[in-house]
Amino acid sequence: MSQRTDAALYLKRDKRYFLLNNHPTAVFTPIVSATAHWWQSGVIYQIYPRSFRDANADGIGDLRGIAETLDYCAALGIDALWLSPIFPSPMADFGYDVADYSGIAAIFGTLEDFDDLLTQTTRRGLKILLDYVPNHTSNQHPWFAASRSSRGNSKRDWYLWHDAAPDGGPPNNWLSNFGGSAWEWDEATQQYYYHSFLKEQPDLNWRNPEVVAAMHEVLRFWLRRGVAGFRIDVLWLLIKDDQWRDNPPNPDYKPGMPLFHSQHPLYTTDRPENQDIVARLRAVVDEFDDRVLVGEIYLPLERLVAYYGKDLRGVQLPFNFQLLQTPWDARSIAGLIDRYEAALPVGGWPNWVLGNHDNPRIASRVGAAQARVAGMILLTLRGTPTLYYGDEIGMHNVPIPADQIQDPLEKNVPGKCLGRDPSRTPMQWDASPHAGFGDHDPWLPIAADANENNVAIEDRDPRSMLSLYRRLLELRRQHAALSMGSYQPVVATGALLAYVRYTLAEQLFIVANLGAQPAEFALQSVGRAQSLLLSTYLDGGTHLTESKLFLRPDEAVIIALVPPTPDSP
Repeated sequence: MSQRTDAALYLKRDKRYFLLNNHPTAVFTPIVSATAHWWQSGVIYQIYPRSFRDANADGIGDLRGIAETLDYCAALGIDALWLSPIFPSPMADFGYDVADYSGIAAIFGTLEDFDDLLTQTTRRGLKILLDYVPNHTSNQHPWFAASRSSRGNSKRDWYLWHDAAPDGGPPNNWLSNFGGSAWEWDEATQQYYYHSFLKEQPDLNWRNPEVVAAMHEVLRFWLRRGVAGFRIDVLWLLIKDDQWRDNPPNPDYKPGMPLFHSQHPLYTTDRPENQDIVARLRAVVDEFDDRVLVGEIYLPLERLVAYYGKDLRGVQLPFNFQLLQTPWDARSIAGLIDRYEAALPVGGWPNWVLGNHDNPRIASRVGAAQARVAGMILLTLRGTPTLYYGDEIGMHNVPIPADQIQDPLEKNVPGKCLGRDPSRTPMQWDASPHAGFGDHDPWLPIAADANENNVAIEDRDPRSMLSLYRRLLELRRQHAALSMGSYQPVVATGALLAYVRYTLAEQLFIVANLGAQPAEFALQSVGRAQSLLLSTYLDGGTHLTESKLFLRPDEAVIIALVPPTPDSP
């Protein structure tokens, strides 16, 4: 039975009717129980710890610095902090090369600092998610040191070792995401080892039961400590082909693209065996009450949704990065939302992302005015939103001088504009030196406009981006239709994107003008306007009648419609 039929029956059974009849192909979404998990109604806020707040004046953000900002985080209205890796690491890839899964890197603090942060977040009603990096370790991890010590070591098979090809070269054509071959020759043991990323990040062998058991214990270590769950790094890469077959060429590859894209990674990504690994990770997390797994998965929608797992026993939130990749126009986004909603498995909970540590900031992608519209879209679509630190104040990409580049991806693949440093610059707290980030020159440059674009200034401005985000997050808490309600698209044309979020008790109409010209919308197709709840302009200047809405350029609004009427007995 289709989702539309299910929803219609549900509404009829509860003696309510829904007014939107203008979209015959719309995908209705079922009304969700009020007893939802926290991660369904909540909002996740990603912190890049190096760049959030420096409490010990070494130029690098740390756990005590994060603790100093918790009142800000709580007042913002988010529910969980996702911390990018904080484990001991040589920092070849800034923490994604883990040398000890059960400790804290000294630059970030100690386990005691982490426990204190966890206590303080709990007091404020916040949760912590950690970044779990299961695909690879650092080459300085004791496991790899043992594996590399000899072919006969008991941990040799914990990593992916292979003899050279007959010509002495790499075993096959597999390429690293960070440039060049994915195989590194080890002179001492006369074999190659595989690395999906840097040579300092050897891949673990998830076909080895001992590796699986050890990595499950990593989850339990932090779950026992009290974390609410994990974001899982490169989840779709964990298993590689056990026949070591060459990846086929990518027919869409064009000169000038990074070399990695010259292949279709058929044998190194999204292998069928991956689903069993994910299900077993979920089983570990389910040993604890109401914890969540969020999977980093850059795959097309039809493959992405497979990671919900059979009977929804995979990750609860396979990260939906489509808003990072879709052209910023109303028709493209409307089509994307419909395709995503239609692709979700029955009971699968959606999620949306506008920015993260690997992609350009939303304000740089779409401009300052549309970044406000984007924020409203993110926080009113059905599902769990993830915010990237600084997007709530409109931070943009910061140009990085060549002599200050830190990102190994940019260093390994120069000239391809792949560097991620511009979106990882320090949080802009105030107009003091270093933007209030700390008392030492920071590890990356501060934005040139940080004196005008920071938390302190925006906190005092009732029309700032920060004020808009706070108001949006407040509305999500006040209106179940936004946090847990169903979704129906509304037919719109031109630069307008429109949809309704609804429960049996209320209907909220969201319409966004993604264009630079004024636009009108006739409300009779959705019902009668009851009140304007919010405009991205935050100025009270929106022109709204019972039957018509007049949108200004780059404006998005939330309108409460006249409540639904019970059916006749």
